Amino acid sequence: MPKLFDLKFPGGCKTLPEGFWSAVDVWIKKPHVVNKRVCGVTETEGADVDAEALRFLLGETQLSHQVLSFLTCGVTPAQTHDKDKPWCHSVRTIIPKVSCYGTKLHKEVILKDFGRQQVTFLPFEEDSEGQVSLKRGNIYQIQLLHQDCETWALELHALTPDAWFSDGVAYPKLPWLSTDLLPKLVRWATECRNSEFKSTLSLLPVQKYSVMYQQLKEKYKAMVKVWPEVTDPEKFVYEDVAIATYLLVLWAEERAEKGLTARQSFVDLGCGNGLLVHILTNEGHPGKGIDVRKRKIWDMYGPQTLLEEKAITPSESFLFPGTDWLIGNHSDELTPWIPVIAARSSYSCRYFVLPCCFFDFYGKYQRRQCKKSQYKEYIDFIAEVSRVSGFETEEDCLRIPSTKRVCLVGKSRNYQLPDETEAEQRRAHYVESRQTTTGATVQGSDIRNDGSDCHGNRDTDRTPGSSWGAGFQPRDRVETVRNCASLPRDFVDGVVLQVANVLLGMTEDDGGGSSSDWNRGGSLSVSEVAGLLEQETLQLLKKECGGLQTLLKNNHQVFRVEGGRVYIRDWRDRGSSRAHTKRKPVAPGAMKTRPCWFHDHHPQHCPLQAEHCAFAHGPDDLRPSTKPLKKIKNDAFQF
Repeated sequence: MPKLFDLKFPGGCKTLPEGFWSAVDVWIKKPHVVNKRVCGVTETEGADVDAEALRFLLGETQLSHQVLSFLTCGVTPAQTHDKDKPWCHSVRTIIPKVSCYGTKLHKEVILKDFGRQQVTFLPFEEDSEGQVSLKRGNIYQIQLLHQDCETWALELHALTPDAWFSDGVAYPKLPWLSTDLLPKLVRWATECRNSEFKSTLSLLPVQKYSVMYQQLKEKYKAMVKVWPEVTDPEKFVYEDVAIATYLLVLWAEERAEKGLTARQSFVDLGCGNGLLVHILTNEGHPGKGIDVRKRKIWDMYGPQTLLEEKAITPSESFLFPGTDWLIGNHSDELTPWIPVIAARSSYSCRYFVLPCCFFDFYGKYQRRQCKKSQYKEYIDFIAEVSRVSGFETEEDCLRIPSTKRVCLVGKSRNYQLPDETEAEQRRAHYVESRQTTTGATVQGSDIRNDGSDCHGNRDTDRTPGSSWGAGFQPRDRVETVRNCASLPRDFVDGVVLQVANVLLGMTEDDGGGSSSDWNRGGSLSVSEVAGLLEQETLQLLKKECGGLQTLLKNNHQVFRVEGGRVYIRDWRDRGSSRAHTKRKPVAPGAMKTRPCWFHDHHPQHCPLQAEHCAFAHGPDDLRPSTKPLKKIKNDAFQF
């Protein structure tokens, strides 16, 4: 069988064959990771098969001697195939990005041969009568070979490379498979570890999700242009669109499963910017969002989007007996409480939570073991809370631009309604045990850590308005700003000048030196820079802006902080970091709203001419913007 490409690599990992199959599964289930023109896939797994069973799978006439020889490397399965390592097959449907590449779906049979360490992809087409025909020109195979004790290789084979057809979506060019796919497979395989979490979108029909996501993305993309918050609009808009898509498909499947017609109601606890609430409401689901702090964008959604500014304290006052779903989207300190609140709201209340920051019931979550990542341990903790609260808990991974993308879903209970009293006792006992674990105390209250008062009486009869979250600390209504903006400008300028003068005064023997005729000074570690400052100054920096390193990085006009060391920035050197290789030259007439530090303070002034510097060389070079602020119309948010 002719070999098109191979990629050799060291095989230090003893579990490399297992890693190979894990890498293959990533390519099968998540081709969009490599092929950006693919939106997603659906996969139907089949039973283990052999060559004879495969004849019936696609039809006797489809599997010619040439194809069977390609699958078995010219050797019959009876001669070499290990019965304990059979073939298994699945059918993959590739879904292109509908907005760019059409809506045609592409299907292929995937055959895994565990004995020969190879996987074969057989694309096929199906006509209106259900007749199947193989696309022989696009049949290809990837095989793992152990060449010697130190070297492994991935080989790529094609049945008929001269007949290969590339459509740029499901069927990329053959060289692409070599230059892009094979290196990815090698990297995934040599990582030698399985993912701690479920595969992406494992609870949903991926095709429905992909189509709806493209529709909602197109519908709400205008929000990126009018986003008034300081957060990154593209990340937050498209992330909330993806989360909304997930919930809408999940709820549509639930209605179909239960035979419901009315759309589910919801409450988003800790709703933040409220965009998720706005999208779900616009798509026909009644609901509201609650957050301790109002955002500027709230007023732009219109009256149909219900948002409340209110501090949420776990108590009888914050139960939602008439609500179908509670949502916790990066809900921080409310995250562990949401399964509890849902369980106590009503037997039919369900929840969706996307954990982010690590909070326990009464403070920061404390790690209990080191065998898992902190993120995995926290997800397991919230899943434990969910199970103890009475939910059959499901885990899934969202397709969002975030490292924290594992969600938990509680759709049904693990007990019957008549057992509610016993279930509530388990919940209460668990929450109280966590209060003891975190050592929480309640100031100005007679409630102890064990949930009893000073006389030893427990609050088992929760009366309306009573707080069963005594000790819970909601976030402050006013967000604390912890950056250099809160420090006096003279103070910051003084620290910058002090550090810069020391760096500029260093000679070549001190670890610095000059470049050509302009003094770039030396370099110091961050800890050495800290030694230059008084303790009172360091304490103020740590309290107000997170520390000295934050101040140095924020003053990037003057300093370059790389690898834990501090340098004077030379604006002539645009290749010193990735960020500045992308920096565009200063356009003629560009607005200069800040003075050039080097022009004012460096002994040799700025190394750039005024027309090439992004900062003002003197008062006459300042060109403040006179453009009026763009007004954002409310109707931009009406859909």
